Amino acid sequence: MSARPNAATETASATETASAAGSADACCTGPLPVLGRDVTVPLVTGGEVTYAALDYAASAPALQRVWDDVAAYAPYYGSVHRGAGYLSQLSTDLFEQSRATVAGFLDCREDDQVVFTRSTTDSLNLLAQVVPAGCQVFVFETEHHASLLPWRDAQVTYLNAPRTPAQAVETLERALADRDPYGPALVCVTGASNVTGELWPVRELAAAAHAHGARIVLDAAQLAPHHPVSVKDLDVDWVAFSGHKLYAPFGSGVLAGRADWLRAAEPYLAGGGASRTVARRADGGVDVEWHTTAARHEAGSPNVIGVYSIASACKALTEAGFDTLVARERQLIDTVRAGLAEVPEVRVLSLFGDDAPRVGVISFVVDGWNSSHFAAALSAEYGIGVRDGLFCAHPLVRTLLGSDAQDPGECGAPEAEPGERSLNAIRVSFGAGTPDEHVERFVGAVKELVRDGAQWKYRTEDGRCVPDCG
Repeated sequence: MSARPNAATETASATETASAAGSADACCTGPLPVLGRDVTVPLVTGGEVTYAALDYAASAPALQRVWDDVAAYAPYYGSVHRGAGYLSQLSTDLFEQSRATVAGFLDCREDDQVVFTRSTTDSLNLLAQVVPAGCQVFVFETEHHASLLPWRDAQVTYLNAPRTPAQAVETLERALADRDPYGPALVCVTGASNVTGELWPVRELAAAAHAHGARIVLDAAQLAPHHPVSVKDLDVDWVAFSGHKLYAPFGSGVLAGRADWLRAAEPYLAGGGASRTVARRADGGVDVEWHTTAARHEAGSPNVIGVYSIASACKALTEAGFDTLVARERQLIDTVRAGLAEVPEVRVLSLFGDDAPRVGVISFVVDGWNSSHFAAALSAEYGIGVRDGLFCAHPLVRTLLGSDAQDPGECGAPEAEPGERSLNAIRVSFGAGTPDEHVERFVGAVKELVRDGAQWKYRTEDGRCVPDCG
């Protein structure tokens, strides 16, 4: 028997033992075990409390399964695609097996490529570099900046925020009908909003794009951690997502989809791994033959840990069952939305209305409160971590808040004192690892803060609202 299967079997045995241990304490109807679930934090009012991590839309905690799998593999870590040694061959096998796992998780077509990147942002910037010359790109203003901004060398049409899923499809169809019908075109759309959590009509948008000769890329950063994503079923051309939102925070991402544009373009990065052969020419230059596989856009030593962690998370979510995960998350969503609805001062932000299906991402504002002040009080007085700001989706949040483009506001906290009106919102987000107690504590804290006010004084420091302990 060869060394590589033996090595792979040895590592698989270690990771399977760790995975079994991580899964044993997970109830089929309860939260999946994640790191940090027992971490306590100090309260400015005294004492400590178990931290309620409710900022999953920014970065989700690592699944215990992922952490255990990575720890089991770490002693076997080696170079990828370059070494003849035992550990190098094992790591190469693991890297390529992870690619196959991700392809299966996304239900890719047989000839699709899975390219490993650093993040969703990196994935979409990669795609932006390989679009054919003269490509027309269509993007809704509702996109995260990772989807909104990379298309600097293309002809970009920005579409206004729709107010219903049907309007989204109609808006896209009108825009595509007016385009040059003979050139390449690409539509970029989110699967679930990072601001409102609302699900977008991806399948219908894909059909509209293809009917007009365009291709479509799905930003699944907020969708993949919450719902199954099938490239075949949705009929999208590419999908991009990040590991750090998929319970695998080790700095890796994915771009998966059609290979032709990827093969035809110059490598995203030039260097080792992307090149098949390099030779000097008589005139002193060099000739390069680039790979035509996913390696073409994976120059340099790859992030094996990050790639393996994504594959581990894909397996864990699949084994847990998305039907079960989605049903439980809907209960958490109902708890939060029902609780916020009982507070007249709270306004939940939405494009498609209260009945729109969504993932566990909810943004809101509170009358009479600076959103940064409110988020700071949730953290300092209740041990609850949420997010405030414009969530790297400035045009969308401005639209939802009814503000002018000139109104002040930024991704972080604005320079506004507690109590002053500000152009920002509060976002609470959760997922497969969130205990019921965390969302219940959040709802109770919102009601108390609105009813009684903050117990502590706060000030703005370096753009952040912080407790005034001076």
